[in-house]
Formats: sequence, C-alpha cells, structure tokens
Amino acid sequence: MEDMQKHLVGHVAIIPDGNRRWAKARGKMPWMGHAEGAKTFEKILKSAFEQNVYCLSFWGMSVDNIDKRPPREVKFLLDTFSKVLMKAAKSPNLEKYDVRVSILGEWRERFPKKLVTLGEKIIEETKNRKKHVVNLLLCYDGKTEMISAFKKAGVSKGNFTTPKDFLWTRDLPPVDLVIRTGGDPHLSAGFMMWDTADAQLRFEEKMWPDFTVADFEEAIADFKKRERRFGA
Repeated sequence: MEDMQKHLVGHVAIIPDGNRRWAKARGKMPWMGHAEGAKTFEKILKSAFEQNVYCLSFWGMSVDNIDKRPPREVKFLLDTFSKVLMKAAKSPNLEKYDVRVSILGEWRERFPKKLVTLGEKIIEETKNRKKHVVNLLLCYDGKTEMISAFKKAGVSKGNFTTPKDFLWTRDLPPVDLVIRTGGDPHLSAGFMMWDTADAQLRFEEKMWPDFTVADFEEAIADFKKRERRFGA
C-alpha cells in the first residue's frame, strides 16, 4: 500500500444518490439519470487525483439495484458500467496518475460474462500501479461483506489480528470521508461498515448528476479543517 503521508487525504467513499430522482424531475426515464451520473463520476475522479486523494471508493450498484430495479434499468446500468470500464481502459489519466483499479462486490457472480471479463482485464492491467486507487463497489452490500469475512475467519487456521484481514477491502485503507449526495442523510446496506467506523460524514443536498468538481473540492477542504476524534 502506498505511503499515506504522501497524500492529503487517504480514502474518500462516495454514495452517489439521486440519479433517478434527478431524471424524474426533468421528465426523463429514471435510468437516464445514470448516464448523467457517469459523467459526474469521471469529473470527480479526475479531481480526486489532482487533489492527491489516495483512494476513491464509488458505490456504483447495490445488490438491491440489480435484484429489484426494472430489467430495462438494470440493462442500462450494466451497459453504463461497460462503457465506463472501456473508457477507463483507454484513458491516459489512469496511467498518468498511476491508478490501480479495484472492483469489489458480487459482480463476478451477477454480471454478464463479457462485462466480468472486461473488469478482470482492467484490474490485471493496473495491478502494479501504486500512487492512487479507484475502487468500484458493484453489486455491493456491506452486510454481505461482513458475513463473508466472518465465515472466512471461522475456517481460518492461522492467526489474524482484525476482521479487516478477511474483508473485500483488506488491501485498502480505512475510509476518512464519506460523501452522500441526494439530500437524504443516511447510510445504506451496511456500507463499508468496518472501514467507515471512524469516518467523517458529509451529506449533500444536490442529486449526484448535479454534484460538481467545486462541490467535491469544498467537501475535501471542509474535511481537512475538521478535528478527527477517532471515537474519543
């Protein structure tokens, strides 16, 4: 793992809520908000690198999203992820900023084979990069992650010091700041529950497609002024 002292912020996690409401308010089909949300993601990702954030985690899809949303919307989401990954694979910025791509969740079990292959390809091609990490949470549920960790710990014959050793996020630092857009201040589905134990929280009124680079920069600036208490 890269030396955290070299980075202004270690780990920012984003819950990009509000895509569907953004689209509905504009008379569009709900899933069209995801297309605008993908554009916002690309802008924020570049800003994170420029502001020297080591790791940016982005919750792209929950398990409920794939199980409970209309088939047409799920297909649109999967097509959007495919476009984002293909664009990322060709992007000079990933190489320029020395970015490793991590994808966590049940995506290998639930995504179409072609999309899984694409995800595996970009993970393999970026695995030796060290300066930054972009971590995509796809078909992710924090409760499932914890259950999986407990099961692995239960059958482990070796010694371990923390459940973190068995989490999907074991290679990532703890989260410093959680940003949730959409004007509804809450966490969901046990989102990164171990890693966010000491995180600062920031809830934004704006829907994700309306969230700007300036908003992100303000969130980072505000975080750096806060006093970290770590449970005290």
